[in-house]
Parts: sequence; C-alpha cells; structure tokens
Amino acid sequence: MSKEIDNPIFVIGTGRSGTTIFYKLLSEHPNVAWSSHLCNFFPNSLYLQRALMHTVDIPLLGDVAKKVFKPVEVYKFWDYYFAGFSLPYRDLKAEDLSYKIKRDLNRPMPQLVTNKRYRLIHKITGWSRVGMLSKAFTNAKFIHIIRDGKAVTNSMLNVKFWNGWQGPNKWLYGSMPDKYLEIWNEYEQSFVALASLQWIMLMDSTKEALSKIDSNRVLEIRYEDLCTDKVEKMKEVLKFCDLEQNSKYFKKIQNIELINRNDKYKTDLTQEQQNIMIEILQKKLIEWGYE
Repeated sequence: MSKEIDNPIFVIGTGRSGTTIFYKLLSEHPNVAWSSHLCNFFPNSLYLQRALMHTVDIPLLGDVAKKVFKPVEVYKFWDYYFAGFSLPYRDLKAEDLSYKIKRDLNRPMPQLVTNKRYRLIHKITGWSRVGMLSKAFTNAKFIHIIRDGKAVTNSMLNVKFWNGWQGPNKWLYGSMPDKYLEIWNEYEQSFVALASLQWIMLMDSTKEALSKIDSNRVLEIRYEDLCTDKVEKMKEVLKFCDLEQNSKYFKKIQNIELINRNDKYKTDLTQEQQNIMIEILQKKLIEWGYE
C-alpha cells in the first residue's frame, strides 16, 4: 500500500463559485504546493512540477514562472492515475475506492511537494468526490467554496464550456434525477432552469458527502465574505490548514483584486429568466443562508 501524503487540502465547489481565485490566494502561501498544467502534460514526470515549486521561490524568476505556470485543476493528471476521476456520471463515493485505486492515487502525491512547500492543495469542481477522496487520503481536509446560486447559474450560462445546451442526457453529470427532471419539464425545459437545477444538484450532493466525514476536516467559505475581507477569511483558512500566519503572505494577497459580481445576472438575464431562476432556487438559497 502506497504511503499517504500528510494532510492534503482539497478545494471544492460547484464551479463558477470562486474556487479559482481562492485557489490562487492560497497558492501564494510559501508552504503550499499546487498543481499547474505541467501535471496535465507530464503526469508521469512529476519532477518537472516539483522543479516548478522550487523555482517559484527564487526572487524575480519565481514571478515569471508563476505567470507562465498558474495554479489550475489537473483532470488529465487525475485520469492518468484513475481513469474514472474526471467524468463520472455521479459523485464518487467511499464505496467506489478499491485498494488499487487508493494505491494509484497516493503514489504520485509525495512527488508534488518540496521541503519548503510541504502542504499539497488540489482544486476540484463539479462533483465533490469527497467520499472517495476522504477515504483515499484519510487525513485530508476539504475547503468548500460557496457562492450565491443566482450568480453561479448566470455564470454557467455565459461560459463557453457549459454543456447544458446539449441537455441533461449529454452533460457532464449523468442522467438527471426524476425530481429535478420534473421541475425542468415544468419550465418547458428552460436552459436557465437547467443551470439553476445544476447548482442545486451539486450543492445537495456535496452537502451529503461532507456530512459523512468528520466536521473537523471541513471548512466552508463564502465567496461573498472573501470579497469583503480576504485577509480575515484567509487567516481563518490558514488556521484550519495549520499553516503559518505569514505577514509577507498577507501583504502579497492584498494586491490580488476580488470584485463581487453576484448581481451581474440582473443585467444579463431578462426579467422572465430571472423569475424562473429565483422561483427554482428560492428554497435552496434560504437553506444555504442567502436571503
């Protein structure tokens, strides 16, 4: 059995929820190791990614390296070690983890850290995969980034990679459960309704998965709070991750701009579309603390 890496951190969210900017903020910490496209291009040559982690700590050269190789999600890397990781038709659960998959997933992780950057973080969106990951990495922690479902719905409708336009039978999340399908049909298969239901489905799935692991392993951060005071929220994050409260780190992230664009749906969507979205989301928005 491959030895588990110590205390990896997984940043999860529905997508379009603020995980990218949060991942960038956390990756600026001097003790954090993160993944770049080098992991996707060379999943079996991870010494290149480890070399990058050494390079980013070199003055001037490190700034150039971070502009070329940015922290990203690395699904080709995951699929290299477990082919079912990136596109499962449902969330991955603890019961899906075999001995072989656990060995294969743990094998590359120690190669991604250095003596200085010893805390490994990964960003994963869509299905949380918390069930499988929490069993594969028994000391892992999870940071769930939450954003107002209205903003997420609108953003999904406006990105090129959203495949909901092909309908729920061809999108990334498998066949839509009957309870959601009925609502979609009630709204005459509106794409706004479909994007809204996607947020609900992913949030419900993540909530269920997180409820099955120790609450000490979970931290939930609202995107809106991060925009309001990123330094205070990142202090909370560093404490959760057992990372040093580094003054140079806080000074560095002060220069990273966060703008809350949650209300953009008001100018992007017609009033009819807004009404559909709010009708579908209203109950879940209240459940997640959004008025």
